[in-house]
Amino acid sequence: MLAIVLMMLVIVLLAAVVVLYVAFPHRGEDLPAVPWVGTALRKGVDAMPTLDEEAADARR
Repeated sequence: MLAIVLMMLVIVLLAAVVVLYVAFPHRGEDLPAVPWVGTALRKGVDAMPTLDEEAADARR
């Protein structure tokens, strides 16, 4: 029972981080109360590997 509650808490926290990122830093705005969170989210996203459109077109 405790494991289920902990996993649900982790899922809800991850969903909240995604919503915060999409609502503010993804659009180029800072979070109103805590701008350092937006900076940290941007750094994390910039560190992730991405596939640009030109590379995706080349693979087709």
